[in-house]
Formats: sequence, structure tokens, C-alpha cells
Amino acid sequence: MTQAPTLHMKGSAKIGDTLIFDALDLTVAAGQWTCLLGSSGVGKSTVLKLFAGLAEHVDFSGTFGAESGPLDGKIALMAQSDLLLPWLTVAQNVALGARLRGEASDAGKVASVLDRVGLADKSKSKPSELSGGQRQRVALARTLMEDRPVVLLDEPFSALDAKNRARMQELSAEVLEGRTVLLVTHDPAEAARLGHAIVVMTESGAQTVTPPQGAVPRAIDNENVLKVQAALLARLREDA
Repeated sequence: MTQAPTLHMKGSAKIGDTLIFDALDLTVAAGQWTCLLGSSGVGKSTVLKLFAGLAEHVDFSGTFGAESGPLDGKIALMAQSDLLLPWLTVAQNVALGARLRGEASDAGKVASVLDRVGLADKSKSKPSELSGGQRQRVALARTLMEDRPVVLLDEPFSALDAKNRARMQELSAEVLEGRTVLLVTHDPAEAARLGHAIVVMTESGAQTVTPPQGAVPRAIDNENVLKVQAALLARLREDA
């Protein structure tokens, strides 16, 4: 894997005459998790799309990218929906990126990645045979299969129940270690558990919030995690 870079974005974005965000100054540190929170419609997903090169209808004024050079071929994106193709097996879904690029898939790597997310025995199953948590693990495996140094996560665990959400947070922190991760989330608890850096985004910019001490993923019931969670919730209510 290519060394994980630091990302930056500074500027404003609009769609047509509608301002999405203004005066944003965001840094995503290399090899760490940055959690981006904010009220709905403030432009968090637009930030991800800009980094991923998928914001075709967004007019951005400013600069963004990586300190180490172009981001082409360095990014993997994991969305809220697992986006699994129902007619493909788990293994085929994990290897979908190579298939779309017209490349031969690496069966050994697919098996290794599935084993890492605990789904080695589900490689021939179809998505309809899996639980919600298992489907999200397949989506994570597909993200890992791309082996990119930058991973963009757009509320990937929000549809899961509390137990599976906590498990996926812990698994993701483990398997994405060393990558530059930007996680968009509405969940203050998730940000307090996972963030090496926590940023609250508003229409007029962004402010950093000091994360709890300790390695990620932090314990859900850790006193400092709960304090930061409460502070984030209060902040988000003020901005709503």
C-alpha cells in the first residue's frame, strides 16, 4: 500500500446558486481517523465527493487534495448503503472493483480479506442470505480489497443496530489502521470512539473538538468518551 497522505480542503462550494459551505478549512491527518460531524445539509457528503472526484455538479472555489500529489487511484469510498449486487456472490462482490476495471480478480487476496472480516465461510453466499451486519462486513472487505491509502466513509454503520455498529467500528479501526480515514457521521458517540481528530462542520466553516485520550477504538463507557460525546451532542444541537 502506498504511504497514506495528509488531505486538505480550503474553500467554498455551491450547487447552482445554492451555497453548500463557505470558508471551510479542513485538514485530514495522514494515517489517522478524522471524524466529520454537522447538521444535515451542511455539506459533509459533498466534502467526501470532492475528494473522491464524484462531485460533478458542485462548483468549488479553493484548493483541495493531498500534500503528496494527485489522489487518483489512492481513494476507496464506503457509503451508508452496502451497495452489494444481489446476483453476485460475496466473493464476487468483494472483487467487484477489479471486475469493473476489466482486471482479473485475485482469488487468494479475496479469501484473505474475507477471512480478515470474519466471513471466510460466506464467500459463495448471496447478499440475501446475510444479516445486515454481515453485509456491512462484505462492504468493508470490498473497501479493503481496493487497498487504498485513503478511505472515505459516509455514515457506513448508521443502519446497523447498536451491537453490530459497535462491532463494525472496532473491526474498521483494526483493519484500516495506518490509512488516512475521513469518516462522516451524525453520531457523537461514534466520533468520540474513533476520532484521532474530531471536526464539527457548519455552513460557515469548521471547528475542531479535542478528542478523548487513548487509542481507538475507545471503550463505549469510558468516562472521557462519554464527556466528549455529550459535548458534541450539545454543540450539534446549537448548530441545528
